[in-house]
Amino acid sequence: MSKTTMRVYLIPGFFGFVNLGELAYFSHVKKFLKERLKEKGASAVVHTVHTAPTASIRTRTERLLKTIEATAKNEKDPIVLVGHSTGGLDARLLVTPEVSLPGDLNAEPVAERVRSIVTVNTPHYGTPLAAFFSSLLGAQLLKLFSIVTVYIIRFGRLPLSLFLKIGALMARLDNHAGFDKSIVDQIFEQLLGDFSKDRSEAVKEFLEDLSDDQSLFTHLDPEGIDLFNAAAADRTSVRYGCVVTAADKPSLKTVSSVGLDPYAQASHGLFTTLHTICAMSAAKFRGELTERQRDKISASLGTLPDDTLNDGIIPSLSHVWGEVIHVARGDHLDVIGHFNAAEHDPPHYDWLVCGAPFYRGEFESLWQSVADFIKP
Repeated sequence: MSKTTMRVYLIPGFFGFVNLGELAYFSHVKKFLKERLKEKGASAVVHTVHTAPTASIRTRTERLLKTIEATAKNEKDPIVLVGHSTGGLDARLLVTPEVSLPGDLNAEPVAERVRSIVTVNTPHYGTPLAAFFSSLLGAQLLKLFSIVTVYIIRFGRLPLSLFLKIGALMARLDNHAGFDKSIVDQIFEQLLGDFSKDRSEAVKEFLEDLSDDQSLFTHLDPEGIDLFNAAAADRTSVRYGCVVTAADKPSLKTVSSVGLDPYAQASHGLFTTLHTICAMSAAKFRGELTERQRDKISASLGTLPDDTLNDGIIPSLSHVWGEVIHVARGDHLDVIGHFNAAEHDPPHYDWLVCGAPFYRGEFESLWQSVADFIKP
């Protein structure tokens, strides 16, 4: 009898660079999952998926399928899909019975091998930020957020002078006439100049992909995600689990918890803006919860979150699909390892400072829950 190997695929969201040289979106997650699955006696290989960050869900799912076909050639190897943010929608679409993908690709042989799907902070019911990022102003800010994310993962933090410039830009969002596109371009070029020539070219290529195809955002508005959910039926042979995350609403308490560091305060100001946008019309971006889902979330948070609570990018109640396997207090990027723990080896770096006490212990607890769900 031939030995089988569990194939675990980590699928990124719309901050979807996977690996730009030494820059890795899932580096902490991949290392931790490999160690925990080995401890549980699982023969497992953990892969990361290169995706088109803001392309349509069908296009992103096509790339997921091709990645699996190229790396999981033993037809007896079981497959597990772990999607962060929009990556969770890619996973759900892949296993949808009789799914139609570009190029008439046949997903069924791969879909039949999928044993479980874990979605982490996934917009199963969309997000108010989709409409914002699809606007001309939002497209500029998405470009800025993306280069900032890449930069911080590489260097740890932005120069404070640039972060204060970004904070000043965000403060003028309500007045589009006061929003200076040239400042975005200046910040972008200054940050890009700190990378090596080869790395800056890779970052530019990633951001060009991001700006060329932004079909994803139309899928994440209420009408688009409603059609997706109507078409993307669950596969009965697959176990569906989800991670739900909620950050406290920005307040004097969260400002105080951030401390006096001007860098952290500037980052918290950015988080406050995103959280506020995400809270708008959030009642449209949720489904009906089962009693079991409500009990799990309430027990973890002390109360069931209202519609406005979110992780800075996606409403918390939009994260719910299938079994709730873990509930965390933190922001959208905390959960994949981008929080403040520079002393850890390798270091964790935070750029979206929400004020929640999410550190290495919380990270390990979350991903231990994922490992337990994958390999009971």
